[in-house]
Amino acid sequence: MIFKPKDTQPTLATMLRYKADLLSLFFLALTIGLFLFLWQYGEILTTPLWAFLYSWQLLMAVIVSVMVHNHQHLSMWTVKWLNVLMDNTLTVFYGFPIFAWIPTHNSNHHVHVNKEPDYTKTYMASEKNHIGNLVSYPTLSGFQQQKAVRSYFFGLFDKDRRKFYFHLLQVISLVTWIVVAFVIDWRKAFLYVIIPQQVSLFTVLVFNYIQHIHADEESKYNHSRNMTGGVLNFLLLNNGLHTAHHVSPHLHWSKLREKHNKIVDKIDPRLNEHNFGWYIFRVYILGLFSSTYRTDNMRMERIQKQQ
Repeated sequence: MIFKPKDTQPTLATMLRYKADLLSLFFLALTIGLFLFLWQYGEILTTPLWAFLYSWQLLMAVIVSVMVHNHQHLSMWTVKWLNVLMDNTLTVFYGFPIFAWIPTHNSNHHVHVNKEPDYTKTYMASEKNHIGNLVSYPTLSGFQQQKAVRSYFFGLFDKDRRKFYFHLLQVISLVTWIVVAFVIDWRKAFLYVIIPQQVSLFTVLVFNYIQHIHADEESKYNHSRNMTGGVLNFLLLNNGLHTAHHVSPHLHWSKLREKHNKIVDKIDPRLNEHNFGWYIFRVYILGLFSSTYRTDNMRMERIQKQQ
């Protein structure tokens, strides 16, 4: 007698494209948990504990922006409805419909990589790399991207109606999330919804600025700056290994360390930074007082050689 094995029901873990995204799900659960806890109990916490948990929530907002980036390059799930659920969950914590990454990042930035007409090119205001440009860049870049987002979204109404409605669901989810939060408690909504969203949106563009400013956009391997520290890349899901990501944009984030190690000898050492905190302090604080600590503009070096 032949016994046929029973069909096994798929689990969430088996529906993930990569098991490494269990870490992404853990981070997302932390994000949701901190939001719910602070919303419910934030007013009765001691000031030090509240400050600690709120800082943690803002850190998770930064990590959310990285998860959005990763999910838009390679969707997390093998099942459509789970990807749609993830799209909308990330949208409400990110603060903007995440389909916006398709026309501005996937189809633009990764095609042009800091060259015209990249909406996120780092030298749109100035060739200098200083704290003023760093903090103003997200607003300038965000403004540049809006027309492309609107054109892509409304263009889908005629080109791909089904995709249009899936994207529209993200808009509805975000608006509903914010409106309901403000109706319940406008103070909490501002503190626990709006501010974390703005941190998420702002920080992801700061990362892009740091990763590309003063790199050589015409070079095969020197177009991006890398932050190679292990702790940072654990928290940011290898987002610091940016050259490898651009070389292989569809490679899952968990494979980027291996890819980076294969090409690191081809990258100018000036573009490999181990400590993100030291880079920020050195370039944007010490760099105010001495050119010794500022970055070399490899883009201008190339241009001057060509003249």
